[in-house]
Amino acid sequence: MITRIVIEKREPFANGHEFPVTGAYEKLVGRAYGEVDPKKPLNKILVNLDKAPRNQNGRVEYWTDIFILKPVDMQRGNGKIFYDAPNRGSKRILMFINDAPENNNPSSLQDAGNGFLMRQGYTIVWSGWQGDLTPTEHWLTAGVPAATNKGKEIVRKVRTEIVVTAEGIYSRPLSGDARVMSYEAAAPDKSQASLTVREKSYGARTPVSQSEWEFAACKLEKQTGKMEMKPSAKDLCLLSGFKPGHIYEFIYPAKNPLVLGLGFAIVRDLISFLRYEVEDKAGNSNPLTSGGIKKSIKHAYAWGRSQSGRFLRDLVYHGFNQDESRRQVFEAISPHVAGGGRLYLNYEFARPVSSSQQHTNQLDPELFPFAYNVLKDPQTGREDGILKRPKSDPYIVHTQTDTEYWQKRGALAHTDGKGKDLPIPKKVRMYFIASAQHSAPFGSAPRKGACQQLTNPMPVGDALRALMVAMDQWVS
Repeated sequence: MITRIVIEKREPFANGHEFPVTGAYEKLVGRAYGEVDPKKPLNKILVNLDKAPRNQNGRVEYWTDIFILKPVDMQRGNGKIFYDAPNRGSKRILMFINDAPENNNPSSLQDAGNGFLMRQGYTIVWSGWQGDLTPTEHWLTAGVPAATNKGKEIVRKVRTEIVVTAEGIYSRPLSGDARVMSYEAAAPDKSQASLTVREKSYGARTPVSQSEWEFAACKLEKQTGKMEMKPSAKDLCLLSGFKPGHIYEFIYPAKNPLVLGLGFAIVRDLISFLRYEVEDKAGNSNPLTSGGIKKSIKHAYAWGRSQSGRFLRDLVYHGFNQDESRRQVFEAISPHVAGGGRLYLNYEFARPVSSSQQHTNQLDPELFPFAYNVLKDPQTGREDGILKRPKSDPYIVHTQTDTEYWQKRGALAHTDGKGKDLPIPKKVRMYFIASAQHSAPFGSAPRKGACQQLTNPMPVGDALRALMVAMDQWVS
């Protein structure tokens, strides 16, 4: 539950521009604090929640950044939240539905793009859910605790893949991605760790000698030719440099796993609070109430792109579309370009930034169930599906492009483990946006990038706007 909500900044959005029907919008920036009861059945599924430190009430605490764009006069809005689940801390809904330029701190009229969501009257909400992000200005982050085994550090061997695309890189964080924090090496003993390199995902691994790498952050000083090195339990230094396009696999004993599955509870609790409560436990008004006394939100929808679309699928699968009072959180969810995957989040030493793709991270978990239907896995005989709680399951509008069929097992969202087409459930609509690709924001130009041919700049905003209107009509 949300115990305290703090609005640190409230200012006019788009310099007070009056959107048709809805009027002016305002921007709210702040932080929400909450706690989770590890004894409640809905929360017990969270890995290591029982090993997290507890407050005097026996609950596990968290915090989350919040960012809200709302009508100044909530009575002129449509009474609906549109929650944009951040992708690795970044806001995406205005880019892909409003055709706005990329900006993680939307403030101007330009940042509203074509103003679609504002003209529809939505209150747009963002919050952090990924607890391992590196603190960065305007990113939406969350604070979750590390688990311990009765006060002692938890140590396990973890695996990470490192791939670089340019020459001259000698050091990388152990996470393999500078956007996320690394799990600290339990000891600087290189004999307990191993580094290998291969050219292809299923190619032969070549061991890298322990004399060629260090637990350190390093860089080659071009003028002197000397290697500057700073010992670090969270970085890997390869003295000869990383070869572009090669897959480096590092396995090492790590400590202090974060309880990252709390991200599901954070979103559940925040949206539930904004929908159903008038004030928090400290007496602070719900910022979406009308005049601080009247509830103004009647419905809540969610949209997520790629990683955050998989987050929303996983949130529903794990039962977090109902709050601790068994009230529904989102009536409808739209995962965009999520493919058939869920998320590497509710695990010990999880890495939600990682994504198993066509050529990299093949060993990261992409686990059954993939489809919304409840069906039997031919490999294990287990029956499961994403939609298995009729009272709380939301309506789903699932959209994908051809990229997801190549990169993210897109077919598994609508076929079984033997490749047979599945009937689409009554609460699901699935759309393939032909000739589109995974990421082509409005106004982007063709480019080669890592590919031989130019990318396809066709935007998807027209299709998504039509589908969001249809989704709203379907629900309400």
